[in-house]
Amino acid sequence: IGFSPKVNDSETEKEIKIEAELAGIDEKDVDVTLHENTLILKGEKKTKIENKKEDYHVVESSYGSFYRSILLPEGIDKDKVEANFKNGLMTITIPKTETAPKNLKKIPIKKE
Repeated sequence: IGFSPKVNDSETEKEIKIEAELAGIDEKDVDVTLHENTLILKGEKKTKIENKKEDYHVVESSYGSFYRSILLPEGIDKDKVEANFKNGLMTITIPKTETAPKNLKKIPIKKE
């Protein structure tokens, strides 16, 4: 059974920030890699619930792997990417270089 973590991203002139909800996962079970301009999050969710009483013993386990790839724009500083994990939230900060493209043109949308 696979699962896909929810991912939010935001961008400023100086950096890109990606947040992934990884509740119930240990940071040691997550890999974050950067291949060219693609950020890859992959890992495995392992859950084991054990309930022991005098007259019964129940163990429920669930496992699921995930793989998310996020295409990043040109002009990122690959040497300064940071990943932090706290309370089930992975935050990845990707700084932009000085030469990152800044001239974006907004395209107006016409209503017909």
